[in-house]
Amino acid sequence: MNTMQKAEIVARVLDGNSIHCRVVSPTGQVLELTGSTDSVTPNFEQSGLGTNRMLVNSAWAFALDRYAAVDLPDQQQQQQAENRAQKHRKMVEWLAEVSDELTDEKRYGWCSACFGQHEHRKVKRPLGQLPVYLCDECGSPTLPCAAPLCKNMAVRGRGSISIQRYCAEHRHETPGFAKASTPMGALNDYEEFLKYDKPNLARAVKVVGFAGAGLAAATPFAFLAAPAIGGAVGVVAGGFSGAAATSYGLALLGGGAIAAGGLGMAGGTAVVTGLGAALGGVLGSTIANAYVREDKSFHIEMLQGGSGVPVVVCNGFLSESGRGWGEWRNIITQRYPDSPVYRVHWGAKELKNLAYFGGGAAARVIGAPAVQQVAARAAKLAAKKLGPIAPALLVADLVKNPWHVAKIRAEKTGAILADLIARTTEDSFVLVGHSLGARAMVFAAQALNTKTDGPRIESMHLLGAAIGAKGDWKSLAEGVNGTVYNYHSTNDGVLKSIYPVAQAGQTAAGRSGFMPVVKGLKNVDVSEKVKAHSDYHEHVQLSLADVNVDESNRN
Repeated sequence: MNTMQKAEIVARVLDGNSIHCRVVSPTGQVLELTGSTDSVTPNFEQSGLGTNRMLVNSAWAFALDRYAAVDLPDQQQQQQAENRAQKHRKMVEWLAEVSDELTDEKRYGWCSACFGQHEHRKVKRPLGQLPVYLCDECGSPTLPCAAPLCKNMAVRGRGSISIQRYCAEHRHETPGFAKASTPMGALNDYEEFLKYDKPNLARAVKVVGFAGAGLAAATPFAFLAAPAIGGAVGVVAGGFSGAAATSYGLALLGGGAIAAGGLGMAGGTAVVTGLGAALGGVLGSTIANAYVREDKSFHIEMLQGGSGVPVVVCNGFLSESGRGWGEWRNIITQRYPDSPVYRVHWGAKELKNLAYFGGGAAARVIGAPAVQQVAARAAKLAAKKLGPIAPALLVADLVKNPWHVAKIRAEKTGAILADLIARTTEDSFVLVGHSLGARAMVFAAQALNTKTDGPRIESMHLLGAAIGAKGDWKSLAEGVNGTVYNYHSTNDGVLKSIYPVAQAGQTAAGRSGFMPVVKGLKNVDVSEKVKAHSDYHEHVQLSLADVNVDESNRN
């Protein structure tokens, strides 16, 4: 092989927003990609170099970043895009080179890039270098795991590396390849499911999971095609929510014009078609594994057994901590006496920090002179045209924004709960959440709605939900077979005072109800009974028999 010859990759813009990218391997194989500047996936011929997904994704990321290097608004962003483009260029050159040298020798094993069990074709390499294989499914360079007797394939870095690599099982990036997409039984079996099948032989190597800052370089997920997946990863990995989570997730994983280094990185490639493909699968298990390692307080406790539809409850701000029923026993057993009941514990650190802000009496804190002074400062910031940034600065100035941190933790918890529910053998569940726990349940239900098979949500009960009132709630209602009941109170001091400050003036659904109301969603006004954020469990019954339903909900 002529080591002096390199692959060529050129990208150019056509007609303003169309991109053409051309890759030529050292032996003359050609790959041509076309698409718009905002295309997640390009058009290409799936033969020759086009059969290697990682090569295609890396080349397209290069093209998008070269475009961003001249299109982004300031010089710093342009330089960052150019730096990413050069990383992608090196990966394309490496992949095109090894694609030219494929042999007929194959190994069959689990791939640490796409987490599937596939054939890996060996590449002809100079003597003295560690071997290189290419996964037939994702195209990632691999090599046999360095663990004795292990038949799995590890991710191989670019170039003539001399350090042995371990597979994802022996790096504890997954509990186990074989069980990652298998049912786990009941919900409280999650601990057994997340137990590692193999010892961690890479302890000396810093492992950065989905919760780490080095995700783009360490994750085995270099490309995701669906915005729903981008949103899930944006929540879990980046700490964002809503549209920002989707943008961040897709960018981080290479699915957009502002790709942040994910496409084509040595971590590998996993192409999925929707969040439903992740729930209950290898992607979901890896995210769940990383999340549980990050939140040491996460735990699902079985409160009672039964033969009815399983009920899952989730605490929030100002709820009782610790194990056991807490304030949930009466409100749940009155409505679901025969059901098994599970309680989700999460975010102990975040909720504790948030409690310092509330001090057990958030409404009184809001009226304190110190807060009024900072509010005046925020008004001045707004006058300086900072607009919606001012409320965020207000919260940051007061308490380093613990509400935002706890809110993101709730969303992560919802995403992980959805994955664990998808793995059970149950037909359906009832979800009940209070405050930020209600936010977690909304995220769980919306995620589960993207999965065509598996358990369904029979009904939901949201108490003082700490989530924005306005939105497109069709996806939430469609994810529930029965009804989503949203119990709200205008007397909820936390949602009246703290939530708008922390959320740039938004109104919480737990104070005003969801807007607009869609079929399958019922706003239940409990203002006459609920006078504080911690009153819901004691004064609300999960029934429409003795509460007033908003007139806007009546058929």
